[in-house]
Amino acid sequence: QVQPVESGGGLVQPGGSLTLSCTFLELDYYAIAWFRQAPGKARDDIACISRTGDNVGYSESVKGRFTLSRDNAKNTVYLQMNNLKPEDTAVYHCATDLSRCKRAEFGSWGPGTQVTVSS
Repeated sequence: QVQPVESGGGLVQPGGSLTLSCTFLELDYYAIAWFRQAPGKARDDIACISRTGDNVGYSESVKGRFTLSRDNAKNTVYLQMNNLKPEDTAVYHCATDLSRCKRAEFGSWGPGTQVTVSS
């Protein structure tokens, strides 16, 4: 599978947690980024993890709440989201990052998974 595929989205209450997954066949070759798109807002790049998982970066809006990890044997990257807020509501996409998390240079990305944070 060339295109990443996201899963794990859904409806969660504020303060709750959700774990998203990103999977594709050769995921282990790439640094993987996550970005989100919310209605009426520009694309928001939120996190990136290196090929090995040794280096992870987060945007200020999610730092301390979201955690990226990867299991290359399973061709999967996980985005653990804690203390979710209504403003986190968006479609979440994962993408290959050709810049190795330096400049958000995305090669391919998935169709996304909807995350809705609401009471």
